[in-house]
Amino acid sequence: MLLVAVFWSLNWSLSGMRTHWGFFGLWLGYCLMVDAWVWLRSGSSLWTRSRWRYVGLFLASVPIWWLFELINRRTDNWTYLGRDMVSDIEYVLLASLSFSTVVPAVFGTAELASTFGWIRRLESTRRLSATRPVCWAFVTSGFLMAVLLLGWPGFFFPFVWVAVFLILDPLNYLAGRRSLLRYLSLGQWRPILALGIGCFICGFFWEMWNYWSYPKWTYQIPFLDHLRIFEMPALGYAGYFPFSMELFALYHWIAGRRDKDEYVQLGEP
Repeated sequence: MLLVAVFWSLNWSLSGMRTHWGFFGLWLGYCLMVDAWVWLRSGSSLWTRSRWRYVGLFLASVPIWWLFELINRRTDNWTYLGRDMVSDIEYVLLASLSFSTVVPAVFGTAELASTFGWIRRLESTRRLSATRPVCWAFVTSGFLMAVLLLGWPGFFFPFVWVAVFLILDPLNYLAGRRSLLRYLSLGQWRPILALGIGCFICGFFWEMWNYWSYPKWTYQIPFLDHLRIFEMPALGYAGYFPFSMELFALYHWIAGRRDKDEYVQLGEP
């Protein structure tokens, strides 16, 4: 809470460049605060289960978000004001430090969401048959979306928040890694809802804290650039739900079979 209070105040009150060094401190405070809240509510949390694996979330987060930055080179859906005020080396280092907080923030908030009573009371429902043909149909659809996205980004840019999940999650399932497809095959929607709600909460704070910061990001989204809430068009917030699923698939692709003990706990029955 102290880190959040200090860096929130500095990021909004100081003049000139400040967010480039204050973003990490703000979101580190958020991650630790949420982790402690989860522990108070459930008796367990990402940090208390494994210190090293918690640090690993920060390390894995860097290449994961750089992937989306690479895709954005093609879609050009967001830009960073103040980018020209730092050198390329400074930008890569400072951006990587900031990107490191994405995965631990989302997974920690998702664990918090999984403690909500209405999510914990959800019963198993209709199952999705996760056969090999279904898995490969998902993968094929994901690759097709990726081709359309990269070929005609002005029309198919929303596929950036779906294609990666469709490609990687079935591959994780077939390889014996953790996957959301496995939960769907069991009729378990709690983990998926917890992820989506957790990422939506993070999205609200990302956009709110970004609004009066500098450097900051802004959006250029074709067809949807209406009724902005902070810098983000209102309909853009819907992208946080599938984005959470992509983060889950990407992280477990990196973690491999080592996370079969379900280090990230999302209210599984």
